[in-house]
Amino acid sequence: MTKDEREAELARSIFHHLGDGENIAHLENCMTRLRLELKDPEAEDLKGIPSLEGVLGVHTSGTEYQIILGPGRASAIASRLKDMLEEKASPKEEAPVDSTAKEKPQIGDGKALHAEIRKKNATPVKLFFRRIASIFMPIIPGFIACGLITGVLSALGKYDPALTASPIYQLAALAGSTVFFGMYLLVGRNASEVFGGTPVLGAMLGAYLSLPALGNITLGGEALVPGRGGIIAVMLAGISSALLEKRIRRLVPEALSLFLTPLLTFLLMAVLAIVILQPIGGILSDAIGAAATGLVEKGGAAAGALLGGIWLPIVMLGIHQAFTPIHADLLARYGYTILLPILAMAGAGQVGASLAIYTMTKSARLKKIIASALPVGFLGVGEPLIYGVTLPLGRPFLAACIGGAFGGSVNAFFAVGATTFGISGLPLALATTNIPAYCIGLVTAYLAGFIATRFIGFDDPVDE
Repeated sequence: MTKDEREAELARSIFHHLGDGENIAHLENCMTRLRLELKDPEAEDLKGIPSLEGVLGVHTSGTEYQIILGPGRASAIASRLKDMLEEKASPKEEAPVDSTAKEKPQIGDGKALHAEIRKKNATPVKLFFRRIASIFMPIIPGFIACGLITGVLSALGKYDPALTASPIYQLAALAGSTVFFGMYLLVGRNASEVFGGTPVLGAMLGAYLSLPALGNITLGGEALVPGRGGIIAVMLAGISSALLEKRIRRLVPEALSLFLTPLLTFLLMAVLAIVILQPIGGILSDAIGAAATGLVEKGGAAAGALLGGIWLPIVMLGIHQAFTPIHADLLARYGYTILLPILAMAGAGQVGASLAIYTMTKSARLKKIIASALPVGFLGVGEPLIYGVTLPLGRPFLAACIGGAFGGSVNAFFAVGATTFGISGLPLALATTNIPAYCIGLVTAYLAGFIATRFIGFDDPVDE
């Protein structure tokens, strides 16, 4: 049996003794052991783990259950267990169901409808986009905090330019730019972790690609550029590092894995990142920036209408996750994303459509559902209105898209940018480059969604 086969067998055995993964609340590893938070620390199956071939012992430290495996093997088994957990969590393709027997989505049944759509969208490509988006999800709170600070300061500076000379203002401005100083490390770290590698190696590559001293080195007659390729290059480096590390770990003897695996992974990836990934990242980043800004600048209101109008169907198809790294790259390159204020209008269209439904329906239950979902809808959380109201009703969902198109055209016409991503609705106004124009876009989307719903109508449900 090869080393790879032994690791696979051990991982399967441990997974089985952990209730086929059901008993795992959280999984991490250090150099020599798995560290597990268990849902049931007293489970009977745990007693079989110490006798497994390859397990050197077990230890309980507070609420943590530790499986001692030795250098190299701990990381390899942890990676395999995470892959097994991810595979278990992925929705399985079910047998086709007779469409005539399928019930129409119920009003207010948002969770069930959302889950059904997510299951349909669990294709390999869409799951890959979701995995890429998960690299940036942990960073979003930082973008929100810094983006709001930057947006508010920008508005105050325009109102009173003398404020910009204040030390307090300057300190706050530094705070607003903090996320960009650490972004390469965070993206590299998360990319490596999401794809099963050692997070710190990804972080090191992020730092390496942004070192100012790179600008003093000439390679092949061309001076290197610190940060070339932006977060796209760093993301590619983090992902490649994880894949390479897995391969190296399987080839290096376990006794030497603790030393050789991180050393070889980092050295090889450092060369690969500079020679190949940075140039590729630069090309992709330039293309994304040119496409996004060029589309809005040349297409104007028409481009904004198209983007704002099709955003809800894109979300329904599950490919909206692909825009997460695009927003992040635009923020890193320009300090704002020109796309988010346009796309945020789709949620505003939902609010307008739902307000119209509220004024038209005779269903007390539907009125109650809308009243409970509207407050978070104004704050940019559209799922309760989408999956619980407009989508089950059918035609109002189209009206919401129309509202998004009108609002998107306004934001594109004024070229409104956002200094953050991860928020929408009214809160996003504080993080835009043109607060009045963004608010005009919001009101336009509300009104267009409202009027379109009144015009298109819907089949009013009858309370049971």
